[in-house]
Amino acid sequence: MKIIIGELAHETNTFSNVKTTKELFQLYQWKKGKEIMNVYRGVRSFLGGMINRSESLGIDIVPTFSTLANPAGIITKETYQEIKCELLESIKKAGKVDAICLSLHGAGVVEEIDDLEGDILVSVRELVGHTVPLIVTLDLHGNITEKMVENSDVMLGVHYYPHIDAYDRGIEAIDVAVQIVKGEIKPEKYLTRLPLMIPTSTTNQSPAREINERCFEWEQELDVIDCTFFHGFPYTDTPDVCVSVLVTTNQNAKKAKQISKDIAKFIWQKREEFTPIILSPEKGIEKALANNNYPIIINESSDNPGGGTPGDGTRLLRAMIDAKLEKACFGFIYDPEVVNIAHRAGIGANISVELGGKTDYLHGEPIQIIAYVKALTDGKFIASTPMGKGAMVNYGKSVRLQIGGIDVIVCSIKSQVFDEQIFLLNGIDVNEYKLVALKSSQHFRAAFEQIAKEIISVDSPGLTSLQLNTFNYKRINRPIYPLDEVSWDADANKESISINNSN
Repeated sequence: MKIIIGELAHETNTFSNVKTTKELFQLYQWKKGKEIMNVYRGVRSFLGGMINRSESLGIDIVPTFSTLANPAGIITKETYQEIKCELLESIKKAGKVDAICLSLHGAGVVEEIDDLEGDILVSVRELVGHTVPLIVTLDLHGNITEKMVENSDVMLGVHYYPHIDAYDRGIEAIDVAVQIVKGEIKPEKYLTRLPLMIPTSTTNQSPAREINERCFEWEQELDVIDCTFFHGFPYTDTPDVCVSVLVTTNQNAKKAKQISKDIAKFIWQKREEFTPIILSPEKGIEKALANNNYPIIINESSDNPGGGTPGDGTRLLRAMIDAKLEKACFGFIYDPEVVNIAHRAGIGANISVELGGKTDYLHGEPIQIIAYVKALTDGKFIASTPMGKGAMVNYGKSVRLQIGGIDVIVCSIKSQVFDEQIFLLNGIDVNEYKLVALKSSQHFRAAFEQIAKEIISVDSPGLTSLQLNTFNYKRINRPIYPLDEVSWDADANKESISINNSN
């Protein structure tokens, strides 16, 4: 059996003023052919799972093209066209195959194309036809469209946030492909789209945890292939944005619809439970200091580079400096200019710089500091988080600065923090610190929940703020909760506005 694998992943924050170019994709991942095998073999990711399962089954796997970029603004038209050509040409060169497995995201937006994934799947179908099984893995933050569903045989979304099950979905993609090729299953799908947006919400806690449990109960039935609750990506201003439920069964369209509607109704009943408790950075620090245990993790959800923010926001760091904290650390802030100054000055030097706040002032203005250069590194390490464990990570040249009693890591490639490795690389054992601050919404939990004595989320103005009514949406379908009060009938799949919108 011969199966193609490939990857194109981008989570597009259309509110960002930083367009996503070819250079940004190349900065993070741009691999062809057998290079893909070298990068992903043994890594706990979608492609890692596909490779592992294929090799264990003796399948002839054909790696085509893999690219991804850190979330940012809209993808330029020229960039997408080149990526699309690379992927399609590599699929064409593979010749006759039994199936195709693609790792996509679900929230990609291109100039003039709202639905990247739908567009690429249509193009693949035009190339290979509709008889070749096409299986897709997706992020649960995908804004799922009918076009995506119609042009794939099976779409498998991760169930967990943090996405600790991406590797498992990769394995499942290969297993499903094999079953379709052998004629053991004939997938039937049903998608329910709700007039609902939710802020980034971990599945480790209610209400998402209970919704997943209900999905898993349905998946125990023999003819149910998959049942996924897609959270959607609320920082994309397109008509496709919403929470959705996609159910796939084996030759049972009626049941797929029944289950999809059941889960959708359950989500709708719990919609108010997704409203987060909002703490400012100052209040979060105050709460952390009231806890005598350590380490206490404070995550800055509003400047999460994993959702397309600049990564150089200063609101939490400024609050920490103003509080004159001792035995505290911050990891990390994106500022290549400061990194270069520190590397030129060398370890042991004191530098006077403006730190952060260089992309925009929404996330806070630059902080004028005098800092001691404690450590310099290349920013490279191997991930230990259950999300992508074993992957080579590169945050570029980095520096550990000491500002009073606070250790601050500054890097030259932006990213959210997934595990403690960037701290260890710079000589910081987070277990020895009272307060550990980091930029991330939920993914950090995969590594830090077992370390933290308490996790405190703080929010302020930013491109990934949990306060969705602060965004200037212009293109999303209205009415939509929580921006509007909506009366919704899942069976009729109709919604009506009952109170004037709040945004």
